[in-house]
Amino acid sequence: MPKQLSRKICIKILCEWEESSKFIDSIIESECNNSELDPRDRAFIQNITLGVIRNLTVLENWLYQLRKGKTDSDIKRIIYIGLYQILLMRVPDHAAVNETVNLARTRARGLVNAILRRAVREQDELLGNLNSMAPADKYSIPDHIYSRWEKQFGVETAERIAYQSNKAASITIRSNPLRGGLTDKDISDADASPVKDYPAFYHVKKLPFEALNNGRCYAQDPSTSIAPNLLNPKSSHQVLDVCAAPGGKTSILSLCMENKGNITATDIKGPRSNRLTGNLRRLGIENVTVQSGDLLSQDNFLFDQNNKYDRILIDVPCSNTGVFRRRADAKWRLMPGFTKDLAQLQFRMVESIIPLLKDGGKIVYSTCSIDDEENSQLVEKIIEKFPHLTKIDEVSLIPQDDRDGVYAALLG
Repeated sequence: MPKQLSRKICIKILCEWEESSKFIDSIIESECNNSELDPRDRAFIQNITLGVIRNLTVLENWLYQLRKGKTDSDIKRIIYIGLYQILLMRVPDHAAVNETVNLARTRARGLVNAILRRAVREQDELLGNLNSMAPADKYSIPDHIYSRWEKQFGVETAERIAYQSNKAASITIRSNPLRGGLTDKDISDADASPVKDYPAFYHVKKLPFEALNNGRCYAQDPSTSIAPNLLNPKSSHQVLDVCAAPGGKTSILSLCMENKGNITATDIKGPRSNRLTGNLRRLGIENVTVQSGDLLSQDNFLFDQNNKYDRILIDVPCSNTGVFRRRADAKWRLMPGFTKDLAQLQFRMVESIIPLLKDGGKIVYSTCSIDDEENSQLVEKIIEKFPHLTKIDEVSLIPQDDRDGVYAALLG
């Protein structure tokens, strides 16, 4: 596909993202599938759209340096695409300018051309200005989120988190022994290298699609192994995995149990449960029963039975602050005070599920957030409400080069 058409798709994707509540990944996937793109064009589109969203504050500051006046939103999108290509993607200047200018309406092309050509002339200065920006601006983190990080982690750590959160995540996979695991050829073809301290996880330069399709491996961040390994169920246990989709943690629970015993994995009916079922089948997991339902609904099947569980894993919906590098648009969806409603939802979910825990059983509460109000503070409230539980262990990780941020607490 000509790159001009690819850039038009980028504009369409960014427009839909701004004007809807859809997640950017689902929009990209839909548009790319509809356009029947080859892998290179898909990667080009993904690079630009996610790059623009990941760096919105930086692009906004650069545009203000290049033009002080008001710019219409449709023109601004086009300029951002051009600036990202010139300054951060390092597309050849002539291609970035000419192809981007042609995206604009005829009467706006002169303005877009002037701004982008000035950016080419002044790119050393513009890139140099990055170092003088405040960290929240430099790494395009909303101020109300960055200020929370400074308060919780301190100035130096907050900046490290912001830096990691603004990077594109590395590609990692987990070898799946239930389907034979990765072969030497898989490892060679994917240019894979082991992730330190996370057995069976590999960094890869490119995805081994045949191995993924055959279930020999699963695309998964190493941090997702923390919660299921902390729970560490045995094959004799009855296990409940709540909010289980897409199935990465469920599959590790199954490995802990040697693919024996019984896991009940639940999630909302529809695409999430369907994806969970498909992933588990492909991975060769045989000890899981998938059930669909809303945990907070009175009609949930879990509460119509007398079953109680030895082990429960509940990976609650959260702010995603530990996985911004993987979910580039999540930070722009969080409004000031975002933890209040989330923490209430998280507590209600845990509150509803604890009566299903056997006497002497254990439960892991897990999030992909690094915000204390969703994590250790919420665990304290759980223990206060259910004093028969105590905190046995706790893991809290901020994002780093080799993994995302995550929180998990083992209670029993």
